[in-house]
Amino acid sequence: MKALRALWGVMVDLVIGDDPKVAVAVVLALAVAAAVVMSGAAPTGLVTVGGAVLVGAAFTASLHLDTRHLNRRRSDE
Repeated sequence: MKALRALWGVMVDLVIGDDPKVAVAVVLALAVAAAVVMSGAAPTGLVTVGGAVLVGAAFTASLHLDTRHLNRRRSDE
């Protein structure tokens, strides 16, 4: 049982890491890309590039949300 708990802890740290918002945003972006591929609405190559852009945008948006209070402090100085 200890080994299972240790494995679970490693997997949570690997997938979620320090910020669950990043993990959720990336999973949602990948889910959107997977849904588009499964529906056949767009060519696979386009969805691959679009999915990569979505993941990058999701990460950037999450990072912006986490650091916007730091930018406010700098502008107040």
